[in-house]
Amino acid sequence: MIESIFNSSATVSQLTMSQALLTFAVAILLGGMISWTYMKTQTSPSPSFTLTMTILPVIVAVIILLIGSNIARAFSLAGAFSIIRFRSAPGDSKDISYVLFSMASGLACGVGAYGYAALFTVLLCALMFILRAVKFGVSKESMKTLKVTIPESLGYEEAFDDIFRKFNIDYELKKVRTTELGSLYEVIYAVKLGPNTDQKELLDAVRTRNGNLDITLTMNPALQE
Repeated sequence: MIESIFNSSATVSQLTMSQALLTFAVAILLGGMISWTYMKTQTSPSPSFTLTMTILPVIVAVIILLIGSNIARAFSLAGAFSIIRFRSAPGDSKDISYVLFSMASGLACGVGAYGYAALFTVLLCALMFILRAVKFGVSKESMKTLKVTIPESLGYEEAFDDIFRKFNIDYELKKVRTTELGSLYEVIYAVKLGPNTDQKELLDAVRTRNGNLDITLTMNPALQE
């Protein structure tokens, strides 16, 4: 019986109501499991993306059911989807993996491989939890962006070298621009802070050097143009 579940496939030419309802139910169940895994493994899950993870397997499964083995229908659907443009902002690579995860689950449901769809969904969800638990790929040192405003009298090239060496910080000068009609410089560094770095003490040392002008330490290392 177990083999029949894993070997079942929607190869019949005529789509039945029971088959469609079963596919819909399994797809939405697996989508909910993937969505729940996403919420539990992400630091700040997006509500809209969580909803997408629930619906996407169902949509993909329905598309596969409608296409079936009809080549002409497959080409017409491909042409229809080619005119759709997605205007969402680029997501995290981890979010993209969840999208592919959901699509694979929906594809498996669409072809009738319910057993394999459930099996691989459970295994991949478990893998997501394991990778988060062991903090796989997470560096103990965090990259941040340090933006400092300095007076024109202070040379920006080596203004804070001794401070960075004192706190054992790896850094790279990313951008320099003038502000306030050239009377001030805005210097942007990419800095790598260790787990034991006292950020307050670091900022106090920097503001003492730059004369209490503006300082911004951004958690996201991406630079804003």
